[in-house]
Amino acid sequence: MTLGLAVPFVDPAALVAWARRADAGPYVRIGVPDRIVYDNPETVVMLAAMAAVTERIRVQSEVVLAPLRDPVLLAKQSATLDRLSGGRFTLGLAVGAREDDFQAVGADYAGRGRRMDEQLATMRHIWAGEPVVDGVGPVGPAPISTGGPELLFGGFAPPALARVARWGAGYVCPAPPGYAGMLFDLVRRQWKDAGRSAEPLLVGQVNVALGPEPTVAQARASLLRYYAFAPELAAQSVNAMATTATEIRETVAAYRALGAHEVMLSCWSDDIGQVDRLADLLA
Repeated sequence: MTLGLAVPFVDPAALVAWARRADAGPYVRIGVPDRIVYDNPETVVMLAAMAAVTERIRVQSEVVLAPLRDPVLLAKQSATLDRLSGGRFTLGLAVGAREDDFQAVGADYAGRGRRMDEQLATMRHIWAGEPVVDGVGPVGPAPISTGGPELLFGGFAPPALARVARWGAGYVCPAPPGYAGMLFDLVRRQWKDAGRSAEPLLVGQVNVALGPEPTVAQARASLLRYYAFAPELAAQSVNAMATTATEIRETVAAYRALGAHEVMLSCWSDDIGQVDRLADLLA
């Protein structure tokens, strides 16, 4: 089982340093979260900077909220990132769950799932070099990766999970191991029912903070601020955060027992020393 690292909401210039350090190993990918109404760097721009300063690690949106974006532009950005990174770009996607993001860009919140399915079809056409509109196109550049960048999907609802088998290469599970097993099993069944070969990439995700007490305190405060719109969820997220070596090892082992191929370690403190601490702990 491999490890990934999801970066915290900090200054973009600082995240370039996170990418350089993660590229030294043992991580196989580095993820950047996506929000609109929040103090975070724009995901695609940040990933381009990370791809430019790394050589080995995959760069991944963790995850892009597709219904907030124009699909033609997103497809072009993704193909550009795929080429810039030498095929190291993974497009992680989800529909989003915060209405303020949709209000900010004038997007329809209620119809976001339907819009995402339409977007995926459009992006596939673009990556295949087909016209988007009769007499218009194609839209370049062509991606290096056959069929377009690697696609992973996040979410909980059955329609969200069904997109893994229909469109994607795998699933990013934002649920703790006690709940993740059921979601992994559903993804596997849908994958088999769709006639897909091999198996989907299954990625567990855990919020972590490893370091001195100020690091842990900052991570908890960041989580509470991020989920301020849902106090109960905020409290649950803080309680579930793995903050000791034992908790982190046990959570990773639990995902491994469920058949996860990878675990994303989501950091919420700007303490960059966590990159090396987590690597030393789990490598």
